[in-house]
Amino acid sequence: MNFKIIFLFISVFFVLKLSADSEEYTFTLMHTSDEHSNLKPIPYSDYSAEKATDAIGGFARLATLVNEFRMQRNFENTLLLSSGDIMGGSPYAWLILDGFSPEIEIMQHIGYDAMTIGNHEFDYGPDILAEYFERAGYKDSSPEMSVISSNILIPEGHPLGDIEILENKIYTLENGLKVGIFGLLGEGALALAPYAEPVDFRNSIKTAKEQVHALGEMGADVIVAITHSGIGEDRVLAEKVSGIDILLGGHSHTYMSKPEIINGTILFHPDYYLSHLAVLEFSFDKKNKKLSLINEEKNIPYLYKLNSSVKEDPLVAKMVEEYELKLNAFISSYTDSQYTRVDKNLVYSDFSVKGDDSFQETPLGNFVTDAMRHTAESITGEVVDVALQGNGVIRANINPAKLTSRKGYITFFDIVTVSGLGSGPDDKPGYPAVSIYLTGKEIYNVLEASTMLSQIYGNIFFLQISGMKYTYDPGRALWLKVPVLDLPVPANKAVKKAELFTGNYLEYNESYLLIEKNEERLYHVVADYYIASFLPLVGDLLPHLEIIFKDKNGQVLELDETVIVRNGKELKVWETLVDYSSFLQTEFGGIPEIYKISGNRITKEEGIPLYVWSYIIISVVLVLIFLLFYKLIKVISRKFRAKASQKAA
Repeated sequence: MNFKIIFLFISVFFVLKLSADSEEYTFTLMHTSDEHSNLKPIPYSDYSAEKATDAIGGFARLATLVNEFRMQRNFENTLLLSSGDIMGGSPYAWLILDGFSPEIEIMQHIGYDAMTIGNHEFDYGPDILAEYFERAGYKDSSPEMSVISSNILIPEGHPLGDIEILENKIYTLENGLKVGIFGLLGEGALALAPYAEPVDFRNSIKTAKEQVHALGEMGADVIVAITHSGIGEDRVLAEKVSGIDILLGGHSHTYMSKPEIINGTILFHPDYYLSHLAVLEFSFDKKNKKLSLINEEKNIPYLYKLNSSVKEDPLVAKMVEEYELKLNAFISSYTDSQYTRVDKNLVYSDFSVKGDDSFQETPLGNFVTDAMRHTAESITGEVVDVALQGNGVIRANINPAKLTSRKGYITFFDIVTVSGLGSGPDDKPGYPAVSIYLTGKEIYNVLEASTMLSQIYGNIFFLQISGMKYTYDPGRALWLKVPVLDLPVPANKAVKKAELFTGNYLEYNESYLLIEKNEERLYHVVADYYIASFLPLVGDLLPHLEIIFKDKNGQVLELDETVIVRNGKELKVWETLVDYSSFLQTEFGGIPEIYKISGNRITKEEGIPLYVWSYIIISVVLVLIFLLFYKLIKVISRKFRAKASQKAA
């Protein structure tokens, strides 16, 4: 009898054990990235809490959707993650410089589980970032929403070192599954964070390999990377690092209709500006260590659009409204009460001013650079020959409202959002405009640098212009990229011709004057502080593209000496847009139709790329070397045979 009981007990034990081993664990990952301080739906001009509109996004809508998914899953086995760039872009980010931390406090309230750090977290420098996190409770403690950055390098004694930034974290879900998470900032993103110093970041691939091993040792069943690297670097990471089960990325503002699977890694990007919430459903077979994506099996979309069909969470909506009151107070103080509300109708237009196209002139780029040139001229009292602005700091289209209450109008909020990033030496919101004098030769150097950098690093370095036109061939920017090393070899032969416009900037015609390539005449140039900070660096790396900032008398200036000042304050680029919009409204009754389409400021004429000629020349040289080597071998062989014959004789 005892034997039968023992046998029965053992049998039941093994049945239960086998059942447990084969049990599949289901879990859900919700994901956003590149929120960029978009507390409310955008465009602001078209937003209404009561009516159905085209405005997209907003934390209050996100909170509603997140809560719905959590309720459907009994608030179990669900994580909400962000891949960084939670700040920067929207005027709400300006509140950071006024002592508030709106984005992360709202995200904590919604119940995010973790975020990683993006390049725009450093827009105001690492000291301000430390203060930002400290206000949100991260100094010497770790709130429920963790900040995870595995490759960050913080110098000893820096305030950011007192902030609880985790290298990784294991989340044990309600069903017992252990999800290990690590976070990365990519090389390309770091290159766009010049104000991150003295903070630095380690190599992503090496760090990822270490984290996969470490999390495995810690007992993670599933390993998740949240990265701010861009889709290109993420694909390389997935290919080169085995063991990453899920890779949730951001930075490149990529919309993906469905995940990609690379080297066993499930890769997904969720779009940007809170336009969508990504929802990924998984099943994990613990016995076979097999992870399966089951969205399609369960008929669950990968992305949920945050449009007006999603009701706003009232508590989060109230938090956002309170921050808007703070923003209104800040703007009123900064502009000496000239502007007191972000919802003020600023300018009328019956069309959108677009900047969506990459690597080419855009109507929005023309609008922004014309605004910079117009306002700088009125403040400096000097003719501005050329204005420059990079695509990377032009952040939003200008869309007139469709709402009946303000139909056709664009608000203050939407105008300043176009180019409201960063801060200047004064630590006030927005990059300032700078006034510099460059020779004709340096004008060509700037255009060559823009073409070359945009070929290497992407559209963000492509310059929009006012006051001139030029023709270029992007295929002549580089000789080639060295295989394996992926090292670009600059050619600096892209710009064919540059001409200065001599007419009225609102009436572009054929009034142009050729700028000679080696001309020493000084031209007055206005640019953005951020873009200007990169220009001398090009000359440091490539001396023949040297760019030296000067005043009108040719005296050399440091960057901070070039900042334009109005009434004792730095002139911000966003202020030039506000001033220009008001000017257009007064003089023309709104935005004129020249900004409906692109003009002829930038013309691309493509020929045979230099790399083709480079490879032909290299191939010819290699063939010649081979022939010479072959001939040498034949000569040596003949001599050897001749000597052998002599010995035999």
